[in-house]
Order: sequence, then structure tokens, then C-alpha cells
Amino acid sequence: MPRKTVLVTGASRGIGKAIAVKFAKKGYNVAISCIRSKDRLLQTQKEIESFQVPCLAYLGDMGDMDCCQELFSKIRTSFGGVDVLVNNAGVSYIGLLQDMSSQDWERMLHMNLTSVFNCCKLAIPYMVRQQEGKIINISSVWGVCGASCEAAYSATKGGINALTKALAKELAPSGIQVNAVACGAIDTEMNQWMKEEDLIALVDEIPAGRLGRAEEVADLVYHLGYKNAYLTGQVIGLDGGWI
Repeated sequence: MPRKTVLVTGASRGIGKAIAVKFAKKGYNVAISCIRSKDRLLQTQKEIESFQVPCLAYLGDMGDMDCCQELFSKIRTSFGGVDVLVNNAGVSYIGLLQDMSSQDWERMLHMNLTSVFNCCKLAIPYMVRQQEGKIINISSVWGVCGASCEAAYSATKGGINALTKALAKELAPSGIQVNAVACGAIDTEMNQWMKEEDLIALVDEIPAGRLGRAEEVADLVYHLGYKNAYLTGQVIGLDGGWI
């Protein structure tokens, strides 16, 4: 049986890296991308290759269709196509909406939502030909309920959730499942800006009494990418009972 291929965007660190390593441990061909952290991306590639699987690393902006087309061309040459697409690339923005520049708004849409459109558009034709495939979008609880001072981020994640549900209906007849993981507070560098007292207060709000781990997200994503042919169009909360 030929080895399947996973593409994980935003995989130089944190959740994306954990997901890519999880699939590598399970014997997948792995393609990874990030926008600027070349050294970290190559470090992740080296770690993945330590599991005796091939890894294609690409430095580029997934919100830019030209970059995406170049990446998918390299994947076709190396592996044939993408069997599992994990759209993880994204950025956060903390601040009042009234203080946000139009440029920052456009950047959020570009990085968090257009990147998902681009990668899905390019991954789908191969999956349709295979009559199988998995698309897993990494979202956030703020896409479900919204967060003060993260209106733009919440809007992009809400867009991802709606796209997930709609695309799942579109692709189900072709044997392709589309789901999203709405992450709560996960212990990654994205939260390191918080003061210690704010972090303690945040943890106090979470019934599980702790932050989630990137490896826990990776376990769920792998499960969604490997099994569950009937589970599609779902936004699955992974938040320790927080929201």
C-alpha cells in the first residue's frame, strides 16, 4: 500500500509542528510550510526525517496563490498529491477594532482565511480523483463565540468554521471529509505575551484546570485524518470544557 501524504501549513513550531511530527511517526510523507522562520522549519524537517519518512519543507506565504501553486507543484513531483490537508497557518491580533488599521485587517484575512481557500482549492482535484481525502482546519473557540479585543481574529476563525461546514457538504459525494478543530487555550508561543497573573486567571476559568498541549491537538487531528469516513462538517471543540 503506497504511503499517504500530509501537508501541514504553519508547521515550524507549536501546533503545526506537533501535527506534522505525529503524522511522521505514523509513516506519512510529510510536507510542511511556514512564511518566514526558515531555521525552525528546517529543524522541524530534520526531526520529521528522523522517523525515516521523507519531508518536503517550503518557505512561503500560503495566503499568496503563486506560493501555494509552487508548493503543490513540488508536492506533486515528490509525492503525487495531498491525501490529508491540515490548514494550520495563521496569526493573531490583540487590540480594539477601532484602533486596527485596514492593512492589519487585510493581513488577518490573507493569513488566516485566504490561505485556507488557496490550499483547499489546490488540494481538492487530487482528492476528487482518488475519491477520498481529509481536510482539517485548525480554528479557535473564538470563531464560535467571539473574543473582545480579538474581533478580526474571531471573524477569520468564524469564517473558517463556516467554510468547513459548507465545503464538507460540497465534497461529501466525492468521499472527502472536511472538519475543523476549535482550539481553546493551548500552551504555545502564541500565549507567551500574557502576564503570569493573567495566565493564572485564564487557567482558573478552564474546568480542566490547565492549558491544552499541542500534542493533544495533534492526536485529534491525526484521528480525524486517519479514520471517520462518516464524520464531516464538524467544528470540534478542544478546550478543556472552557467554552
